[in-house]
Amino acid sequence: MADKASLLKEEVCCSVCCDIFKDPVVLKCSHSFCRVCLQQCWEEKSSWECPTCRRKSSVEDPPVNLALKNVVELYLKQKTESEAPEKSEARCSLHGEKLLLFCEEDQEAICVVCQTSKKHRHHQLCPVEEAALDLKEKLKTALNPIKEKLEKFTKVKQECEKTAEHIKTQAQNTEGQVKAEFEKLHQFLRDEEEARLAALREEEEQKGKTMSEELKIIQEQISSLSDRISAVEQELKEEDVAFLKNYKQTSVRAQCTLQDPELLSGALIDVAKHLGNLKFRVWEKMLGMVQYSEYLGEAVQRPVVIDLHIIL
Repeated sequence: MADKASLLKEEVCCSVCCDIFKDPVVLKCSHSFCRVCLQQCWEEKSSWECPTCRRKSSVEDPPVNLALKNVVELYLKQKTESEAPEKSEARCSLHGEKLLLFCEEDQEAICVVCQTSKKHRHHQLCPVEEAALDLKEKLKTALNPIKEKLEKFTKVKQECEKTAEHIKTQAQNTEGQVKAEFEKLHQFLRDEEEARLAALREEEEQKGKTMSEELKIIQEQISSLSDRISAVEQELKEEDVAFLKNYKQTSVRAQCTLQDPELLSGALIDVAKHLGNLKFRVWEKMLGMVQYSEYLGEAVQRPVVIDLHIIL
């Protein structure tokens, strides 16, 4: 059998790279090569000739050898199947017998010899198939709270993402309004405008950073819950004995102690702080800039205050 496999391997190997054909092409002389190997040979020799018989080829791009390609795929499939490890049947580590029973008190699979031992003599036993079926149903039920918790975290994550986007929208809208208000003032108000925009950007950065950190925490919790669910569901797919062996650890993993997520309070930008009475507050700040003293001789006149309402 090994000799046949060896002969078959020789037939599916390229004579240039000595490896199994990859995208085999055939020349008019009936010799086949990997497409890449043939192209490399032609590039090195600057001529289109067969690497085996040296016969000239009239086509630069030879056709695919479909028959050989199918044989290679069949060979690789058979090789993969032959190398796959055979499934071993679980047996008792003490007696070497098949694990056919399940001790409900000790929560472990046992063999018929263990059944008569002192340890399990008076314990409630049942076939492993029944035990696995019952415990799988129990574990599926235990997964429901975790799935519900995952759904809650997912919803909160979505709300946080919406809030984060809303923060950006708020910042953009508020920036536009601040600019529109300052556009009515003279050029010397530009510095004040930039200062308020900087404050807005700082608040946006701080609150956006806070929300990003919250999202990161929630994402980690979601990942943790998803990993737990995947691990438990993977255990549910295991063979009965393997499942029962890991049941204690799996049942612990199926439990969840995470608290329900909550949205952060005060996460949005304080728009009122930036826009409330903006003109009046800027006007108050500008009083010192618009007051001046007019000197007529030695007499000092009272300061004249310009009414900014006329300007605004």
